[in-house]
Amino acid sequence: MPNMSNWLQAGATIAQCQSGAPLELLETRMLLMHALGLSRVQLITQSETSLSEPQAQQLNALIARRVQGEPMAYILGEREFFGLNFYVTPDVLIPRPDTELLVELALHYAPKASRLLDLGTGSGAIAVSVAQQRPDLKVTALDISPAALAIATKNAARHLPPDSLELLQSDWYGALTGQTRFATIVSNPPYIVKDDQHLSQGDLRFEPIDALTDHADGLSAYRRFAICLNGGMLNSIPFVLLYIESFQLPSSALHQFIMLSEAHLS
Repeated sequence: MPNMSNWLQAGATIAQCQSGAPLELLETRMLLMHALGLSRVQLITQSETSLSEPQAQQLNALIARRVQGEPMAYILGEREFFGLNFYVTPDVLIPRPDTELLVELALHYAPKASRLLDLGTGSGAIAVSVAQQRPDLKVTALDISPAALAIATKNAARHLPPDSLELLQSDWYGALTGQTRFATIVSNPPYIVKDDQHLSQGDLRFEPIDALTDHADGLSAYRRFAICLNGGMLNSIPFVLLYIESFQLPSSALHQFIMLSEAHLS
């Protein structure tokens, strides 16, 4: 638990809190809304309302977490992605705007009334977003982490009708039957090289390490993915969508993955 300072005192008004916290104004307002259960408009209309002692303690605890660098998404317990709010905890990666491109591509390329597989679903942001936009698709999402699947299950229940998304605990394709075929596979697997400096910086310090790096050259998941494709996981219309942070990888390693993929898909 980070050391707490009494930035906010009981009796301080909501207006005073917004100038007294050691955070950017937007983040202070977000924490106030979260802790007090107020909307943005209510922060204005109730700006002269005073904090109780429990409220001041709760806000100081939240501020302390943010001062220590903990991502706002984990403090608030959710993050917006593709127009939907998703539950997030330190058991899953925080959904990022860049990954929305993967959803857009899946929505565009997935054939009508076909099967789509999301490998390493985490919070379920990709799978839930696709299923919500394309109810004609049969979407299956896999993850090896029971904790991650619990979050994905909550997000599916939050945004989808019952039975709209199949969630399975699986190490890659292990939980799938040999007869299962997909028209589209999407994935945002671990991509960061072992000991990369980014792992000890910013939000990544708080995110699940095994979802960020393969503890090797960053390409282990992609190699396994390319080899498994040769086992017939795809229909005759192959759409494989991978999210790769290529700036993290040596160009020679990325080229090696592309060549391997072409060899197993040809």
